[in-house]
Amino acid sequence: MTPRQAKRARGQAELDALEGEVTACRRCPRLVAWREQVAREKRAAFAGWDYWGRPLPGFGDPDARILVFGLAPAAHGGNRTGRIFTGDRSGDWLFAAMYRAGLANQPTSVSRDDGLRLRDAWVSAAVRCAPPANRPTPQERDNCLPWTERELMLLPRVRVIVCLGAFAWDAGLRVRAALGDPAPRPRPRFGHGAELPGERWTLLGCFHPSQQNTFTGRLTEAMLDAVFGRARELGSSP
Repeated sequence: MTPRQAKRARGQAELDALEGEVTACRRCPRLVAWREQVAREKRAAFAGWDYWGRPLPGFGDPDARILVFGLAPAAHGGNRTGRIFTGDRSGDWLFAAMYRAGLANQPTSVSRDDGLRLRDAWVSAAVRCAPPANRPTPQERDNCLPWTERELMLLPRVRVIVCLGAFAWDAGLRVRAALGDPAPRPRPRFGHGAELPGERWTLLGCFHPSQQNTFTGRLTEAMLDAVFGRARELGSSP
């Protein structure tokens, strides 16, 4: 094994260990109760599924230069399938765009064993459990952010964080500050295409690919493609 291969193997082992810690987390009683209730009661369309019903780790390429940062798992999406943005309409849009950008080997994401592989990208979320009404509390957000802090430390090549929505933007600012890169004052506001350079990571804003944005035309495929095109440019910067 070459030194580079050995380093990569150590990094993968650390990411695997972090995944084990994340999926066992029970820090937030309200989220634990909700995710497990949803997993028991299920949705009729998915009655045959064995729901995941646990927190979700990030996934992707350990050599990623782009981190795609969402809000939280969908109750019948990631909370069902066990992989973030997998099995829901938001994921349909997201991974199709990542495929077009050359960041994924296929445009669909339906289950943990569907063969999806990411290239130069890692996908994660500010909150790792499905929240009621898709609205985590500030305390739940703060309980989860240390997972992302540790994740970023294990992804040394990441240069840009694509924040899907205002919640992820705010969480991204907090993660950067916790890792020594505080935001300027006044606090930068979220916007589609907004950029906030930093010493280690640039934040790049993008409307969330939720149905309320994609169905109304607030977010189009061209807009999403432009964000990932810019993310690739930023990720390639020295």
